[in-house]
Amino acid sequence: MTPAAFIAKWKDNPLSERAGSQAFFLDLCNMLGVPTPSDPDNYCFERGATRTGAGHGWADVWMRGHFGWENKGPGGDLAGALRQLMTYALALDNPPLLVVSNRELTEIHTHFTGTPSETHTIRLEDVGTPENQQKLRWLFTDPERFRPGRTVLDITADAAGRFADIAKSMTARGHEPQKIAHFLIQCLFCMFAEDIGLLPRKMFERVIDKRQGDARKLAVSVAELFAAMRSGGDFLLEDIAYFNGGLFEHIDVVEMIPEEIDALLKASKMDWSSIEPSILGTLFERGLDPKVRAPLGANYTDPGTIMKLVGPVVVEPLEREWDSAKAKIGPLVAKYQAGGRGSQTAGQEAQALFLGHLERLRNFRVLDPACGSGNFLYLSLRALKDLEHRANLDAEALGLHRQLTIETCPDNVLGLEINAYAAELARVTVWIGEIQWMLKHGYDCRRNPILARLDHIENRDALINFVQSTDWDDTDADGNAIHGEMSIASEAP
Repeated sequence: MTPAAFIAKWKDNPLSERAGSQAFFLDLCNMLGVPTPSDPDNYCFERGATRTGAGHGWADVWMRGHFGWENKGPGGDLAGALRQLMTYALALDNPPLLVVSNRELTEIHTHFTGTPSETHTIRLEDVGTPENQQKLRWLFTDPERFRPGRTVLDITADAAGRFADIAKSMTARGHEPQKIAHFLIQCLFCMFAEDIGLLPRKMFERVIDKRQGDARKLAVSVAELFAAMRSGGDFLLEDIAYFNGGLFEHIDVVEMIPEEIDALLKASKMDWSSIEPSILGTLFERGLDPKVRAPLGANYTDPGTIMKLVGPVVVEPLEREWDSAKAKIGPLVAKYQAGGRGSQTAGQEAQALFLGHLERLRNFRVLDPACGSGNFLYLSLRALKDLEHRANLDAEALGLHRQLTIETCPDNVLGLEINAYAAELARVTVWIGEIQWMLKHGYDCRRNPILARLDHIENRDALINFVQSTDWDDTDADGNAIHGEMSIASEAP
């Protein structure tokens, strides 16, 4: 099939999503001269359909190590299709590319570990161009061609360097380090929030750009934005979501000089959506502490090193518990599906074992009594959410009803830190890490407020106060009693 014939056949084609999905893909393969799906273990239609017992699998088309592909009908919601693929990426063995198409538009989203996501969009009428033909063939032959050139850590280091320079300039002008840190942490979160769509597009960048010639007016506008984020409301005729969480309760904007404004504007133009939370602790260190002369990141403990502790302390024991539960669930589900006497009870017991494990994860607590900027807490929370997500997918594959939400959250991690700005940065690290995980895996982040209060990441001396007050971990953020196991660990210096 020629590109012209392909375009002519599928332009304004009235076939429904179900009727046209496989036919569209088969024609695409014909046009590109690549094999069609024929191997249920490596390259097939409806991956996961037989395991879930549903007519629709985890992906419309799947190619191991290459892509997961979800088709929609004409005008179909590609954002929703992408969220579905992201939710099931783990069950699809984490393909490096996630592709969504409603025929008129085909979007290729990169999903490589450790790199920011990039999107390549191909319109149906442009499918015949040499560039687009090459991209479509790479899906089948060479997915590495889509790997972004820069890693998340590269981008984070650049961003951190810009903020460190601003902090150094403000410190040299005599501003208190705590005030600088609080203000710049608020700015950082605004940049992150606008790049993931929690603030109106480029809201913070537009404020700086518009007011950059008048430092006093800029300070007033930034303070007004922070105030709107504190409780939700109106700013520049746009609705601002309710963020709360304590980050914007105290507003004390540092009035900037032109060089600082210019640096902040340049920082705001960067993409903060994929910022690596575990490096944020070094973001302010050079600028706020004149004694620190080491290169940015010199004191940074990489995630791999931290996971050497998180793995055996948090992940492995909980994995063993879930494996034990699955061994019991399997026969119970088989009995339920076979029907007959006792089948309903077996089904209920299987579901109860699954829900009991989710409750176990929800009540699990990790304490870092010297949490610094929160790296250990963030990675522990990420691990717990991974465990819950895996349990959900496993349960669905076994034939149970999976939960549609993820309940492990910042309530699962507790911290003590003697340095006030490090404690605040730890909260932001956990907030950002939580939001990134939810969006990456196809879940919506929490709303009203977006940021849960993290009073259980405390600014105090662990050696003195922790032994004097141990009741602070008995309730969650909503005041509910908890009785979960606590793992206590701290990142090595």
